[in-house]
Amino acid sequence: MSFPVLKIGDLTATTPIVQGGMGVGISLSRLASAVANEGGIGVIAGAMVGMREADVVSNPIEANVRALRREIEKAKSMTSGIIGVNIMVALTTFADLVRASVEAGADVIFSGAGLPMDLPKLYQDTCEATKKEFRTKLVPIVSSGRAATLIAKKWMAKTGLLPDAFVLEGPKAGGHLGFARENLTDANFALENLVPGVVDAAKALEDKAGRAIPVIAGGGVFSGADIAKMIGLGASGVQMATRFVATHECDADIRFKEAYVNASEDDITVIQSPVGMPGRALNGKFIEASREGKRKPFKCVFHCIKTCDPETTPYCISSALISAMKGYLDKGFVFCGSNVGRVKEIVSVHDLVDSLHKEYDDAMNSSQAQA
Repeated sequence: MSFPVLKIGDLTATTPIVQGGMGVGISLSRLASAVANEGGIGVIAGAMVGMREADVVSNPIEANVRALRREIEKAKSMTSGIIGVNIMVALTTFADLVRASVEAGADVIFSGAGLPMDLPKLYQDTCEATKKEFRTKLVPIVSSGRAATLIAKKWMAKTGLLPDAFVLEGPKAGGHLGFARENLTDANFALENLVPGVVDAAKALEDKAGRAIPVIAGGGVFSGADIAKMIGLGASGVQMATRFVATHECDADIRFKEAYVNASEDDITVIQSPVGMPGRALNGKFIEASREGKRKPFKCVFHCIKTCDPETTPYCISSALISAMKGYLDKGFVFCGSNVGRVKEIVSVHDLVDSLHKEYDDAMNSSQAQA
């Protein structure tokens, strides 16, 4: 049984999987293009994408914009599939990265870690300034149907545009989470209980939009059976991130990937990130030292997060994530999803997608047999 296709406007993903954007440097052109080549939507993370640029300290905005353009162009040279970009609202470079993504030909911009109210206006301004009509799809990342409706209302009032799709991230996702800490284990906020509300909110907008507005469900989606479950609830596709870390094509150091393979459920913890949101990560010496009050004073050189106050923040999150991505796990920490303990080996993106397809088939055949 074939996967259903995921359509976002005139884009068609034959594999209904969006590879979640993972900063800092975890999902760049290599991983994104590999996922796109398997029919999914590959996503480059914009957060500190310019970390390897020689002038990232002296000129962080231009360094990150330059690097993002290069990663998009590189990914598109390696695939004819769909390439997206994930740009956090909390980034100080948000507007610059949005403009660069549109101009570089990104197929989709996914945006969360805050409400992306300015995203459509930035898109329109870029089209006007360049005298070009780009076709980049704009997809907010939300945590509820209420948030989806609010964003759509604001976008429509300001620009006349509506979202091309919504990504719903549930509380089992990795990295920064759009939920209060006390809601992370509340069954009322489980992904399967949130999907119908966002699907209903999206459908209520479709007449105004004159097109379908698909919902992509993520956060704890691990298997092909999970994909079948989300589609059965009304989602048009899923977002998966944790599974793609343990692939040969993932842009992180092998030691980062091995941390996933070696992790157990007991290793997972929730931190309070300098971004101002809870974040799910693997526990380790760096996090334990932070909790013990061992502050790592730093001079802010990246100026990457709007909400970060270097005077009170216990560590530089960019430096910590860069260190981890490079494999220096004692100098940083590893973000992960709630199912990281189920990851047992590093495989190719092709083999991962193939196994997910087979699991999806088994789940669908089983449900039909029981009907």
